[in-house]
Amino acid sequence: MESLLGLLSIHVHKGVNLASRDIGASDPYIIFKLGDQKVKTKVVKNNNNPVWDEVLTLAMFEPLPIKMEVYDKDTFSQDDELGHAEFDINPFLEALKMHFDDLPNETIIATVKPARNNCIAEESHIKWTNGKVIQKLVLRLQNVVSGEIEIQLEWANVPGSRGL
Repeated sequence: MESLLGLLSIHVHKGVNLASRDIGASDPYIIFKLGDQKVKTKVVKNNNNPVWDEVLTLAMFEPLPIKMEVYDKDTFSQDDELGHAEFDINPFLEALKMHFDDLPNETIIATVKPARNNCIAEESHIKWTNGKVIQKLVLRLQNVVSGEIEIQLEWANVPGSRGL
């Protein structure tokens, strides 16, 4: 059995300008996948700019990219895809390995820039905030006309896990 590195908390803030797949607005929800794990947000009814403000947690066994899929919930047919994105958590994990005990609050540790090979919509800062390493990301959805998802990553060490 693989050993646990720790837990990754994904605070799903909101979606911006999501595509409409129904008459009017969509009923969006998000699925995050890491290896065999899947976690899902609640459905926000009739809203192309949904606010989830929900925290989902994935157990991290190896630093694989995280896949995010956004869907429109349909009652009588298969849910429509509203786009997807993938993000690499290695820059975040590398920042976690550093020691920051005496840094001022809100210090930027690292910056991840948008590039052709990532789904990041704007510069993302990995910061030391209130004694924790956090990263806010704005992810541009792929294979869709429009849509961005705003999330924040945070790490939790688990007693007995091998850690980073």
